[in-house]
Amino acid sequence: MLEEFKNHIKTNFPLLLKYPFLVAVSGGVDSVVLAHLCALCNLDFSIAHCNFKLRDAASDGDEDFVRQLANKLNKEIYVTNFDTNGYVNSNKVSIQMAARELRYNWFAKLLEKNKLKTVVTGHQADDNLETFLINLSRGTGVDGLVGIPAKTELATRPLLPFTREQIVAFAEANFITWREDQTNKETKYLRNKIRHKIVPVLKELHPTFLQNFENTQSNLQETATLANNHIKQIKEQLFVQKGTVTEISVLELLQYKPTKTYMYALFNEFGFTEWQDVANLLTTMSGKQVLSKTHRLVKDRDVLLLQELKERSSDVYFINEEQTAVDHPIYLKLEQVSALDATNDATIYIDKTKLEFPLVLRKWEQGDVFYPFGQQGKKKLSKYYKDIKLSVVAKEEQWLLCSGNKIVWVVGKRADNRFSVKDGVSSILKISLLQ
Repeated sequence: MLEEFKNHIKTNFPLLLKYPFLVAVSGGVDSVVLAHLCALCNLDFSIAHCNFKLRDAASDGDEDFVRQLANKLNKEIYVTNFDTNGYVNSNKVSIQMAARELRYNWFAKLLEKNKLKTVVTGHQADDNLETFLINLSRGTGVDGLVGIPAKTELATRPLLPFTREQIVAFAEANFITWREDQTNKETKYLRNKIRHKIVPVLKELHPTFLQNFENTQSNLQETATLANNHIKQIKEQLFVQKGTVTEISVLELLQYKPTKTYMYALFNEFGFTEWQDVANLLTTMSGKQVLSKTHRLVKDRDVLLLQELKERSSDVYFINEEQTAVDHPIYLKLEQVSALDATNDATIYIDKTKLEFPLVLRKWEQGDVFYPFGQQGKKKLSKYYKDIKLSVVAKEEQWLLCSGNKIVWVVGKRADNRFSVKDGVSSILKISLLQ
């Protein structure tokens, strides 16, 4: 197995031969053998161990064992303790999900802090099969059937071609000891139930089942690659970036069938889960939206608008009378002038004597009206937005410059007539929007 492992690293993970990395060691046979194999290959690595505090003395025993292993291999070790149950309660996730999120977040911080390239984990062929069956039982697309990736931005998994049987045999042949997690024998967890009750039957039905499965997964991965390339080409054609918003033509999206499948493929990476709602955006009225934890997708006339969700610290900013510039949330230049010059959407001249300081920069509010410069009378701001065909997202991002409760300027679009400069006015304020 050692020679196979060396060749596998050389062929598929040359990065591990050049740069230092982390090995995640739980104390179980897979990760312990992985650490020994990396040491036998003279690779440059440190050990990372997470104590999830879920099994009382047994968890502390695992930590002590891994510390001793690091000392035996003469490797630096990083250890952390988690309040896993507290994380479960505060984040409303399963223990398995909590443990995954906690350890990978910690791994990412370790890599950044210590300038390490990757964290190497002990996932092997049987883990891959179990993950496949779990995803299959829950209902999944191709992404859920291609198995555990050998390489991600964060993790590397060089044991995936090796079976649990091979790993245990290597440990026994080389007098390597490890810790047995007794909870792995309990069948109340789905993975353990699959491991102990389903996988043995599948292997019994066909002696080469695991190898056949690996061949099937390889075919699925190639199919997934073809599909991903196709989707990438469609995105390059349809996704038009406009500032912070991505615009996608509804008419062009409707040309792709089956619609729901294409919508999933195009928008899955943005965290959406309510796929029927996403598909319905194509035929619903303007203004409807679907949210994920990180993004929103909004129907706006004949396009969908995709935007990342960002927290806003405040939507109200004040401008004092003595200020000559504003650099947040937008860039404005304010200067006292003696006469009018050419105006445009980005420059206005106003009668300073009519202003009430501090001026306010804010967003649209229900009931807002203004008196558009060059027109007679007042207009609802919502009607003005509609007239100039401002998108749903653009409406939300549009800044208003106000004096008291009066709108002075729909910034970059239209000034308010009430503040225009009349003949004889000498106190003139020029305000320019800087791009």
